[in-house]
Amino acid sequence: MKVLLSWLRDFVDVPGRPEDVATTMSVRGFAVEGIEAAGDNDAVIDFEVTANRPDCLSVSGFAREVATAYGLGLRQPSLPSAASQAPALEPVEHSEIDVAIEAPDLCPRYVAAVADITVGPSPAWMQSRLRAADVRPTSNIVDVTNYVLLELGQPMHAFDFARLGGGQIRVRAARPGETLRTLDNRVRELAPDMLVIADATRPVAIAGVMGGAESEVKGGTRAIVLESAYFNPLSVRRTSRALDLKTEASIRFERGADPRIPDAAMRRACALLYLIGAGKARGTFVDRHSGRLAPTVLPLRREKITSLLGTSIPDEEVRRILESLGCALQATGDGWNVTVPTWRVDVTREVDLIEEAARHYGLNRIPVTFPRLAVAPPPVDPRITRARQLRGLMTGQGFSEAVTFGFCSAQAAAPFAVDQSPVPIKNPLSEAFAVLRPSLLPGLVESAGRNIRRGRRDAQLFEIGSRFGRRSGESEAVAFVWTGASRPQHWSERARDVDLFDAKGVVSAIAEAVGVTMELQPTHASFLVPGQAATVVARANGPAPAGLIDAHIGLVGRLLPALGDTLGLPATVPTFVAELALDPLVGLRRISLKAVAPPRFPLVERDISVLLDESTPAGAVRESLHALAIPILAGVREFDRYQGAGVPDGKVSLSIRLTFLSPDRTLTDAEVQGAVDALLRVLAHRHGATQR
Repeated sequence: MKVLLSWLRDFVDVPGRPEDVATTMSVRGFAVEGIEAAGDNDAVIDFEVTANRPDCLSVSGFAREVATAYGLGLRQPSLPSAASQAPALEPVEHSEIDVAIEAPDLCPRYVAAVADITVGPSPAWMQSRLRAADVRPTSNIVDVTNYVLLELGQPMHAFDFARLGGGQIRVRAARPGETLRTLDNRVRELAPDMLVIADATRPVAIAGVMGGAESEVKGGTRAIVLESAYFNPLSVRRTSRALDLKTEASIRFERGADPRIPDAAMRRACALLYLIGAGKARGTFVDRHSGRLAPTVLPLRREKITSLLGTSIPDEEVRRILESLGCALQATGDGWNVTVPTWRVDVTREVDLIEEAARHYGLNRIPVTFPRLAVAPPPVDPRITRARQLRGLMTGQGFSEAVTFGFCSAQAAAPFAVDQSPVPIKNPLSEAFAVLRPSLLPGLVESAGRNIRRGRRDAQLFEIGSRFGRRSGESEAVAFVWTGASRPQHWSERARDVDLFDAKGVVSAIAEAVGVTMELQPTHASFLVPGQAATVVARANGPAPAGLIDAHIGLVGRLLPALGDTLGLPATVPTFVAELALDPLVGLRRISLKAVAPPRFPLVERDISVLLDESTPAGAVRESLHALAIPILAGVREFDRYQGAGVPDGKVSLSIRLTFLSPDRTLTDAEVQGAVDALLRVLAHRHGATQR
C-alpha cells in the first residue's frame, strides 16, 4: 500500500520526517518496502499490508493506525467550500433507477445514485495523488471512483445510465451460457455460481471484480449510475480465481470490505464530482440491504491480558488504544465488553484484542517471561518424532532434504501412480499443478534433474511428506532419489556409480530406525528397471499394530533410463529411487535398547558355499538359517555370489559367513560342526541347496 504523506495528513497531523513515520509503523507490524520523494516536504511510503488487514488498504484506514501510534486525534478530511454547496444526498425507497438484490447472501448491501456528468480530465491535484498510489488517471468520473477506493477503501463503479436496459440494476447469479465483455476487452464466460450486476436483459458487470464494456462511461456519457456495495468475500475470491482476473476492487472485497461504509463512500464520491466540476448527483440514492450487519462484541479480561503477555497493561492505555482503533468499550467487573468496528474483519477473538493492545503499547515494553502451564503439555505426536529421526538419519547418509509441491502435472504423475489414478485439481493454477501428487517421487526426480542440468553429476535428495490417492486418501511417506556416484570421490579408492545394494542399504537403515525388519522381494513396477526392482516388506520387531506383519510398505529400484531422461537425468548415469509408507508404522513400539558386555569367549567363523536356483532370494536363505534358532548362531552374512565356470546353468553359488558364539564357554569344533551340518540340512530341505 503506497501512502502519500500529504494525503495522510488530511486525516491526522503526522509529526516528523517520512523516515520517522516509517520506523514508527514498522515496529507495529507494517514492513516498509521503500520511501520515495514526492515534491517539497512530501513523500510516498510503501507499506506492506498483510492479507488479514484489508482496513489498511486505504489512506483513512492507515491514518487510523498512525493516529493510534502517535496518540493523535483522527479527523475526516474537509472539502473546499465549493463542495459544501453540493446538494445533500437523501436515501429514498424508490428512485429513477430500479435496484433489486436477488442474491442477498452474496450481496448484503447495494447503494446506487444517479448523477448528471460531463466527462473530461480530472484536476492536476487528483491526478497527482492517484499517480503516487500507482493508479493511472483516466477521466474525471473514473478518477473519482478510484480516489474514493484509495481514500476510504470502498471500491465503486460507474455505469452509463443510458446503456442500462430498462433503467434497472439486478444483483443476481449469472445464468447458464451468459458472457460479458469486460473493460479489458475480453469476453468472459460466466458460471452460475458467479454474482453479476445486470440490467433488465443482460449482465453489465462482474460483481466486485470488473465492469462491462457495454455500459462503460465514455466521452458522450451524460448521466451515470454510481455503485457502492458490499459483496461476499468468498464469492468474489471464487469468481476472481475462476476468471483469472484480479483487480484493485477484488483484492479489497475478497479480503473483507466494511459493510457499513457504502453510503458514506457514495456521499464522498458525489461531493468530489461536484468539487471538480464533473457533475452533480440528482439528490437521492437507493440503499438496498438485507439487514444491518451488527458489530461483534467481545469480552476483554485484565487477567487474560496478564496471563497471555506476562505483564499487565494500564487500563487507560488499553482504553486509549482500542478506542483510537475504532472500538467502543464498556467497563465490566473484570475488564471490558468491546464492540469491534465492522472494518476490522481480523478481530474475532479476545486474543486479537490483546494483540492490538500489545502492538500499540509496544512489544519492546513487554518483559520476557516464561508462560504459566495450567495443564501438562500433550505428548508429542509419534509421527513428528519419527520424521525428526528420519531427517537426521537421511542427512547422515549424505542426502539433502527437498520440499516439493503437493501438486504436479498429470504427465509427471502418470508413471508413478502405480495402483490408482491421481486426484485432479478442480481449478489448477496451471497444467503443471493439475493433480495431487500420488507419490513423492515425481517432485524428487524433477528436482534431481534440475540439479543435474545446473552442472552437478551426482544428486542425493529425500523428502518426508504427504501423497494422495482416490482410494487411500492422504498418507505420509519417505522417499529418496540417488543418482551418480555411490560416494564422494577420494584418492584412496576407485570411484563407482550407485547400485541397488547402496539403495537397499539406505532402505535397511530407514527400516531399522522405524523399528521393523525389512525384506526385499522381487517385483515389477512400470517406472523401474526389471530385475533391479523390489517390494519392501516390513515385519515388526516385537509388538506391532494390526496388519503390520508382512506389510508391503514400498518400493526400491533403478529408475527406467528413458523416464529419467525425460525429466533431465542422463540415461547413462544410474538413478535409484525408493518410497516407503510411514502411516502403517504409526503406533509401533520400539524395542528399548540396553548395553551388552563384550563377549568374554572367542567367536568362531565358518564359511560355506552352496549351490541354489538363481531365483532364490538371499533373504530367504538368511531367514531359513535364523528360523532354526540355534543358540550359538550369532550372525549370518553373505559375502559372495558367483555364476560362471564350474556352476551349472540356472544355478548360483552363494557364499555365507556363519558366526558362532557362546556367552559362557569356549565352543568346541564338534559343537560348531554340528551346527553347520544342521544348517546345511535346513538349506537342502527348504531350498534344494547342495554344498560346494
